[in-house]
Amino acid sequence: MPHDHGHAHIDPASGDRRVSIAIWANALLTVVQIVGGILSGSLALIADALHNFSDMASLVIAFAARKISRRPADKRMTFGYGRIEVVAALINYTTLILVGIYLIYEGGMRMIEPTEVAGWTVVILGSVALVVDTLTALLTYSMQKGSVNIRALFLHNLSDALASVAVIIGGSLILLYNMWWVDPAITIGIALYILYLALTEIGGPVRILMLGSPPDLDNDAIVAAIRDVDGVHDVHHVHLWQMQENETALDCHIVTIDGSSGEGIKAAIKARLAEEFGIRHSTLEFEDLENAHESAQLYGHEQTKA
Repeated sequence: MPHDHGHAHIDPASGDRRVSIAIWANALLTVVQIVGGILSGSLALIADALHNFSDMASLVIAFAARKISRRPADKRMTFGYGRIEVVAALINYTTLILVGIYLIYEGGMRMIEPTEVAGWTVVILGSVALVVDTLTALLTYSMQKGSVNIRALFLHNLSDALASVAVIIGGSLILLYNMWWVDPAITIGIALYILYLALTEIGGPVRILMLGSPPDLDNDAIVAAIRDVDGVHDVHHVHLWQMQENETALDCHIVTIDGSSGEGIKAAIKARLAEEFGIRHSTLEFEDLENAHESAQLYGHEQTKA
C-alpha cells in the first residue's frame, strides 16, 4: 500500500492568515478573562485565561515556525528548515504540560481555602471564551491533519473550548446552588485533561527528532520488498527516518548476487519503495556477495566499542 499521510493541502498564505486571526483573538480573550477572573474571584476563569495565554504563545511560535520552515536548504541546514515545525510542536506540548501541573497545584490550594466566586461574571466570560475558542479550533482544524505543529495548536484550542464549557457549568452551579468548591474542582479537571492531551501527543515530535522510523510504516515489509527485487541477495544497515514530518527517508546497504551496482537494480528498488511505501528519498550503497559485511546488523550500524 502506498504511504499516504492524508494531509490537507492549504495555501500557505491562507494558512498564515488563519493563524494570525487566531493569535489576535486569543490575545484579546486572555486579557478579558484575566481581568474578569480577578474581579470575580474565579480561579477556573483565570485557569482558562492562562491556558488561552499559552495558546497565544503557541500560535506565535507556530506562526514563526511555518515561516522559517519554508526556507530552502543551505550550507548550514543541508536538510532544509522543515523540522522547525516539529521543534515548535515539542515546545507547545511541553508548555501544555507545565500549565497543567501549575493548575493542579493552584486548584488544590483553592480546595483547601475556598473563596467566593461571582457566578454571573464567570458564566458571561466563559461564554465569550467558548465562542473564541471554537472559532480558533475551526480555523486550525483543516490544517492540523498534515502538520504536527498545527495539530499541537488545534489540541490547545479544542481543550480550551471544552474548558470554557466546564467554566460555564461551574459558574451556573455556583449561581444555582452556591457550590463554591466546584470552581477549583473544575480547574483540576481542566488541568488533568490538558495533561492527558499533551502526554499522549508529545511522543510524535520526540520520535521524529530522535530519528525514529515512521510509526505507520512496516519496516519488515520494506526490507522484504527490497530483498524480493531481482538481483538482490540481502540488505543490511537499514536506516528509516522522517527528514520532515511528511517526508520519509531510507538508506541501506544492498548486497547483490553478481556484484552488480547497475542502475537497473537501483531503479527497480527505488520504484518499488516509492510505489508501495511512498519513500521517494533513498540512498543505496551496493556490495558484492563475496565482499559483503559479515554478520552485519539489519538495522542501524555497528557500534564502535570504547
